[in-house]
Amino acid sequence: MKNIHYAISDESFGKVATVTFDEPDSAVNTMSTQWGEDMGELVAQLNADKASLKGVILASSKKTFFAGADLKGAMRNTKPDAREVFERVERSKRCFRAIESLGVPVVTCLNGTALGGGFEVALVGHYRVAVDDKRILLGLPEVTLGLLPGAGGVTKMTRHLGLMAAMPHLVEGKLFSPAEAHAMGLVHELVPNTKDLPAEAAALRQAALAWLATGPVAQHPWDDKDYKVPGGTPSNPKIASMLAVAPAMLKQKTRGLYPAPEAILNCMVDGLKVDMATAFRIESRYLAKLFVGVNARAMITTFFNMNAIKSGQSRPGNAPRYKPAKVGILGAGMMGAGIAYSLASKGIATVLKDVSQEKADAGKAYSAKLTQARVDNGRMGPHDQAELLNRIHATESAADLQGCDLIIEAVLENRELKARVTQEAEPLLAPGGFFASNTSTLPISGLAKASAKPGKFIGIHFFSPVDKMKLVEIIRGKQTDDETVARAFDYVQAIGKIPIVVNDSRGFFTSRVFGTFVMEGAAMLGEGIPAAAIENAGIQCGMPVGPLAVMDETALSLSVHVMDQTRADYAAEGKTYTATRGQLLVEKMVKEHKRPGRAGGGGFYDYPSKDDAKKGAKKSLWPQLQPLFEKADVPWSITDLKDRLLYRQSVETARCLNENVLTTVHDANIGSIFAIGFPAWTGGAMQFIYGMGVDAFVNRAEELAARFGDGFALTSQVKDTIKRFTPVY
Repeated sequence: MKNIHYAISDESFGKVATVTFDEPDSAVNTMSTQWGEDMGELVAQLNADKASLKGVILASSKKTFFAGADLKGAMRNTKPDAREVFERVERSKRCFRAIESLGVPVVTCLNGTALGGGFEVALVGHYRVAVDDKRILLGLPEVTLGLLPGAGGVTKMTRHLGLMAAMPHLVEGKLFSPAEAHAMGLVHELVPNTKDLPAEAAALRQAALAWLATGPVAQHPWDDKDYKVPGGTPSNPKIASMLAVAPAMLKQKTRGLYPAPEAILNCMVDGLKVDMATAFRIESRYLAKLFVGVNARAMITTFFNMNAIKSGQSRPGNAPRYKPAKVGILGAGMMGAGIAYSLASKGIATVLKDVSQEKADAGKAYSAKLTQARVDNGRMGPHDQAELLNRIHATESAADLQGCDLIIEAVLENRELKARVTQEAEPLLAPGGFFASNTSTLPISGLAKASAKPGKFIGIHFFSPVDKMKLVEIIRGKQTDDETVARAFDYVQAIGKIPIVVNDSRGFFTSRVFGTFVMEGAAMLGEGIPAAAIENAGIQCGMPVGPLAVMDETALSLSVHVMDQTRADYAAEGKTYTATRGQLLVEKMVKEHKRPGRAGGGGFYDYPSKDDAKKGAKKSLWPQLQPLFEKADVPWSITDLKDRLLYRQSVETARCLNENVLTTVHDANIGSIFAIGFPAWTGGAMQFIYGMGVDAFVNRAEELAARFGDGFALTSQVKDTIKRFTPVY
């Protein structure tokens, strides 16, 4: 066996076989093809030795116990066969079942994290011992990959915990610590966390041997003839009443775009109606169907894309890892206040400056509001709150920025204002410090003209609300050096955000593609399509909200301001800017109909007063949209509307790759999901193309271009770029 070590020891009570998982040349253990072959050999060896054995110990030589399935190996198979997937997972379960049915007690020693298939391996043990370390994660998060726990996880967890108690851990993929697992009965014993790995391994083994010495019964609860499912079976009236509404509730949450949660629920219910062997086969069939589907491949791609970013594949050069000790923020509005909170919550001293002490204090008050909510619900102590707030120095004095390692301007999208604050604050940077703009649209290379050190000038684009939005877009200007990009990347990771790196252009990547989404919605309205249909299309295709609603939230007036700035920039370059149909409609809404967006009292929607909102009143589409824009004789279909919203964004993303605004597919996919809200079921804007199939996508895009305009047109160069960037695993 290449991935498994097998040894027999003589203990005081008899012989014990120790099975140690140890995948060579890998930091973790995975269910690779070789591991599957080794498991077959292991079962044969255990069967040969079982008559002399008093126990079996399952252990790991890695820092973690077991990582789970070999997803990268699985993704290399571009045309997976459902029957092949079914047979493979059945083989694994036969091995698991053979080990737990030997008639020899089995103990699992959980020295570290065990997720997905790794936790299913752990569940083979009749008794499970774990290190009491809250950093260790256990559980079955397969649903987040568009899959279900097919190596026994659904069947065993449902029988261990009962249908209702198991649901959050299966349908939602909720993870848990060893202590939480102990409270649920999924771990039977905890050993102290000493942070000494050899000592912890020894303690785990000692606990395992102590249990084996008692001569325990070698069976799982469900193998006992008197076993009853905790909480009852699906025929129990209380369970049955819940199951009557559960599918509808799931459908409302997933919009029918994510098949895994529904498959898991079905598997849980169906599995409790039959014996274990049949339940296992049901589980394997559901997994095989999910695995060959487009959604699972897309969501697994997201997993790999995220790992690529976390591992620093977008980080240039080899500069040492960096974390600023002191950061200055220019502008204490919503964005600046949010950045200040994110910094202070990660232990970074922050100077929050505005034009007056009153405005600076108001910005700091935002952090007080957020932390007070955490104190009130017990997630933060008053002392920790005070420490966090003390890290934020609100000021009106530029002199307080002296010695900052990084200064970020977060003022209004006005080129002259940004230039003025840059020139005022930049000289106060500490030696080696760098300056960043939080602009969402203005080209960084142009803003860098106000800097004395354009090589140390960069764009760091946060999204609102900063405390909730995970992604940050790092924009490299034409003169920005590698060290500055690397430091910005490290800084974003240091505050717990996800960095993507893009090259400079108007709107960069996220704002540019986001703009196509909202403006395509406005263009549809301008064509006479009902506003309600447009909004429903956005929801049905998986966007968080419809294009008109999200434009209200970000402010129609902001879109018009950006348009005016762009016109001015074009004019300064001797060019003429031509607005799109959608942009002209938005401009008309703001300038003629005085509808600037939610913050200004209303836009495409009317909003209830605070008092009415407390009574349950909801926003509603502005009634005047119908007489002003909608046309009863305009033909449309929901399929066309959904495709226009998704294809328009994917086409623009492909153009960004072609123009070198984006340089990697992983930045494109993760950026589109976490910044723009591109549907996660697709795997991201580029994976949407690959999931559809490049040829099929191109054909549909050309059809949309012929009917709805050049926004969907793909040049030969863009088509070549799409093919060149096709992901390889």
